[in-house]
Amino acid sequence: MATQTATPNSNGSLSRSHTAEIQEQKIAIAPKRRKASPKKAEEEGLLASLCALVCDHQIGIVVNLLSLLFLTHIFFPRARSRTTKFFQMSYYNAESKLYGCGSDDMPYVAFWTVMFTGMRVVVMEYLLDPLARLGGIKTKKGLDRFKEQAWLIVYYTASWSLGMYIMYHSDFWLNFHGIWQGWPFREIEGVFKWYYLVQWAFWIQQMLVVNIEEKRKDYTQMFVHHIFTTVLLYLSYGYYHTRVGIVILCIMDFVDIILPTAKLLKYMGYTTACDIAFGVFVISWLFTRHILYMLVCWSIYKDAPVDMAPGCYLTPNHPSAQNISQLFVPMSDTAAFNALGGNDIWGSLQKAYTDQNGPICWDPSIRYYFLGLLLFLQGICCVWFSMVLKVVYKVLSGTGADDVRSDDECSDEDELIEHDPTSSIFNAIPTCTESGMSAMPSLPREEEVGADALTFARLNGASQRRQVRRENSRTSGISIPGHGGKDLLGRIGCDKPS
Repeated sequence: MATQTATPNSNGSLSRSHTAEIQEQKIAIAPKRRKASPKKAEEEGLLASLCALVCDHQIGIVVNLLSLLFLTHIFFPRARSRTTKFFQMSYYNAESKLYGCGSDDMPYVAFWTVMFTGMRVVVMEYLLDPLARLGGIKTKKGLDRFKEQAWLIVYYTASWSLGMYIMYHSDFWLNFHGIWQGWPFREIEGVFKWYYLVQWAFWIQQMLVVNIEEKRKDYTQMFVHHIFTTVLLYLSYGYYHTRVGIVILCIMDFVDIILPTAKLLKYMGYTTACDIAFGVFVISWLFTRHILYMLVCWSIYKDAPVDMAPGCYLTPNHPSAQNISQLFVPMSDTAAFNALGGNDIWGSLQKAYTDQNGPICWDPSIRYYFLGLLLFLQGICCVWFSMVLKVVYKVLSGTGADDVRSDDECSDEDELIEHDPTSSIFNAIPTCTESGMSAMPSLPREEEVGADALTFARLNGASQRRQVRRENSRTSGISIPGHGGKDLLGRIGCDKPS
């Protein structure tokens, strides 16, 4: 290529022709961007604006909702019969000192769904952020990742510990038959009920959050997982199967303590401890989610029909119960069984919500509905565990581990993300609350472009959201595990889903 010598003008500036040539060269180096259709850009722009509004004002939204609720409770006495349900658990029996289950528990679940949003912001921003800085984390993305994983440790350590405490002091500790014997459990202890409702609220929050955050490649997988988990909690609570529910929750929660711990060790530079934690994670995942979990499923299939007599169970105050001998109607009495709703499967599964004191019927075929949902979640866990094994194989073979996920289909939005020196192989591991952290591709070289070459186009949804967050001086501190350092809330299930 011929070299052209720049000729200064009388005022000391380069000639217009040479300036144009330099601009053309720089523009040629600039990375190409995908062109989004106007309709798609408009839809993503509106959605991104709404999501950014929610993400950046979570504390304000939570405070406003709770303030409205408390003020209504204080200044409107006639409304207290309704507002009290948000603050206190319903169906307390003073004689037995136990709690029943029913539709009046839904406001309490909604209250804790909102509470979790505010709690996560406060804990991450005012407790975990200083700890991350003390641990030597400097970059914005590194801080966000540290806080995401630390929040998971805080929540799952608390939930798993409480769940294990409840089971240890129960009659079904290490006893699968104890899960079913004595059913239906129309009343449970207060701490047991609180644990179940709070866990339910957490998963509802996760289901909502996955639609607020930036869409990921595994969005469908995670969202479906969250739906199935929430449905299982809804049905098990409505059918008085809370015992098997707490067993499964504890089984699934354990590994969500180990992996975030390994990630924090990696971020802080403790490589040896991180490797040990990773090995514990792989073993615990296999043991809890593929052995213990399947043992519970086997107990549902094998033990439940034996320990639970098929038929309809009545309460003493039910009109059909004339004496103690008629509190149970066997399934073999077809006419009476069907008259009490034994053939209404869906109605039986929602009995706690529709008729707390009414008859509840057990048909062994109902267990297949629960098994179908549980085995579907097991399938998701198998997919994620295959990703774990791929990472293990690559590490052991010395070829390195690439992330199994990416931030988005469009990679040019990485220009707005600060380089994170704390990335590690653990960003490729999916958990019950996340399916992996995002690997950041190499950023394009930044080149100077002349003013004449600049064009203005609508940002896509993900880029616009990041731009809004960058410009906003007030940050909520919210981010979603498994979605990079700029996301909203933490996930939960096989995941999360999460």
